[in-house]
Amino acid sequence: MRIIQFREALREAMQEEMRRDPNVFLMGEEVAEYNGAYKVSQGMLEEFGSKRVIDTPISELGFAGIGVGAAMAGLRPIIEFMTFNFSLVAIDQVVNSAAKMLSMSGGQYNIPIVFRGPSGNAGQLGAQHSQCFENWYANCPGLKVVTPSNPYDAKGLLKTAIRDNDPVIFMESELMYGNKGEVPEHEYLIPIGKADIKKQGSDVTIVSFGKMVNLCLEACQALESEGIQAEMIDLMSLRPIDYDTLVQSVKKTNRCVIVEESWPLAAIAGELTYMIQKRAFDYLDAPILRVTGSDVPLPYAPTLIEAYLPNVKKIVHAVKQVMYRN
Repeated sequence: MRIIQFREALREAMQEEMRRDPNVFLMGEEVAEYNGAYKVSQGMLEEFGSKRVIDTPISELGFAGIGVGAAMAGLRPIIEFMTFNFSLVAIDQVVNSAAKMLSMSGGQYNIPIVFRGPSGNAGQLGAQHSQCFENWYANCPGLKVVTPSNPYDAKGLLKTAIRDNDPVIFMESELMYGNKGEVPEHEYLIPIGKADIKKQGSDVTIVSFGKMVNLCLEACQALESEGIQAEMIDLMSLRPIDYDTLVQSVKKTNRCVIVEESWPLAAIAGELTYMIQKRAFDYLDAPILRVTGSDVPLPYAPTLIEAYLPNVKKIVHAVKQVMYRN
């Protein structure tokens, strides 16, 4: 099977859906003439023209609102935020218009729109450009929230998101755009709301999403060398969440560690912990532990960034704690 980059997988998903459906279009800052800030949309202006690949001013609230209006009129916009940090400027349109329109209109207006772009840390970008907002958007009824961890999942999930009749928040990572993986040439879709077991195991369940999945898989390898068989679950979707797959795994392994880049308070990990103890309390042989980012704005110094973020060592340490191996 061919190997392509994460950015190429996203591009193929958009190209295929735009060829299939003339109502699909891409809009955002630098997506057209500059071929995308991260070159995700490279070559798309040339193929589809300026009416379907649209450069915008630096006005996230404005073009997010245009996207919502276009979706109400029957089009299928893909709105690219250069970073989800900038989506805060547009959050009124995302949360108060896109998410609520179906309900407020009594079912008269679907909003088939995708808001996509990178989220979270990407190195020395400072506190205002390194935040995670997955839990913010997952908190809002009316939105679906998707977080792929590899090129295969990214393509299949983005194609599904574009075809969905509800607004989808599609969270990526600058650090993953160059990641390579196997992606088939034939068309495929991945359902929203279904987790994927990336690695089978029997001793402990590790749960994560997005780029943290790759850290968790490295931790699984390190644990395997010490005789610990970890099961790795990639949630892929944060609204809806596939609780069934998660609970069944914990019933098998009896232990759980949740890894999330975001701040600890009100994080996705807190919701997962609640549901596991509610549905699998009698199966737990140890308290659930979570590995998250530190509860401070992300620093700029590399040494402080390293201390802030989850890493393989922290994940391994947490797993050994729940197994009483420390």
